Amino acid sequence: MKLRLYEFDLPLRHVFTISRGSVAVQKTLIVDLEHRDLHGYGEATTNPYYGATVENMAAALIGVQSEIERWSPSDPAAFWDALHPALDEQPFAHCALDQAAHDLWGKAAGKPVYRLWGLSLDRLPVSNYTIGIDTIDQMIAKLDEYPGWPVYKIKLGTPHDLEIVRQLRRHTDAVFRVDANCGWTADETLRNARELRDLNVEFIEQPLPADAAEEMRRVAAECVLPVIADESCGVPADVVRCHGRFHGINIKLVKCGGLTPARRMIAQARRLGLKVMVGCMTESTVGISAIAQLLPQLDYVDMDGAVLLAQDIATGVAVERGTCRWPQENGCGIRLIAEPLRVWA
Repeated sequence: MKLRLYEFDLPLRHVFTISRGSVAVQKTLIVDLEHRDLHGYGEATTNPYYGATVENMAAALIGVQSEIERWSPSDPAAFWDALHPALDEQPFAHCALDQAAHDLWGKAAGKPVYRLWGLSLDRLPVSNYTIGIDTIDQMIAKLDEYPGWPVYKIKLGTPHDLEIVRQLRRHTDAVFRVDANCGWTADETLRNARELRDLNVEFIEQPLPADAAEEMRRVAAECVLPVIADESCGVPADVVRCHGRFHGINIKLVKCGGLTPARRMIAQARRLGLKVMVGCMTESTVGISAIAQLLPQLDYVDMDGAVLLAQDIATGVAVERGTCRWPQENGCGIRLIAEPLRVWA
């Protein structure tokens, strides 16, 4: 087994803004696991909110390189468990490694990962397309740039949130989801939800800050729309804490540490009666193709990250107007097609 790490810049089609800030170029780290001429790829983007940088992710993986290179491509879950003590404080790095391990496992076995898990593609949720915060005219232009999606997710957290949704509704009959990214209060959420329901909004994602646990209990009990946890649900231990405070959870692979813990979170959420969504960061087709393996287990999905890019670095599972197109490849179906900015070999 050989470990290599690649740094890439991912330029976006538009500056992407949420309530915490904006980004025009997203840095990302790609893990490449090579075994007998097969390559497994995984991804973790940088994120200042969670303290993830290319440098600290790379350092964490290089620190366990000898353990990684002793692995053979079988049982990625056992591999994840073996490395978890060393990578517990670096879930983004562990995510990229775990995705690469699954991609290589599937390629070595000659099957897509979802099939190795015993899943089929008979019934899959459609993805939303995300519209970042901007002027109302620019948000309408972004929607019009990608018409025909069945669902749009609207980033909110401004003084004009309801007016944004009202104006966007004039341009499409598609389902809306809204994501306040911790930008509202409890009273504001309850008040906004009444009008958002009439505007065909499906649910509200993370309206309150993650530390507002008791206020979220009141919101979950009184809100006329479902509320879905994002920042409040990062790792498996958070799932039970969301019970009674949210109606569902949004799992991010980078936050929990990859596909292995994500599947465990899905199972626990089902036992608790919570809806399950998996979301993406602004990331390439490498990370999106890993998310796609989980689709048969989900109620909702947000996997438009690569659609937001001006230029991709890989081929794999493609998302076209909310529907996945699967490649004729095993594993997660990934091939790199771009040259990295930096290589650790």
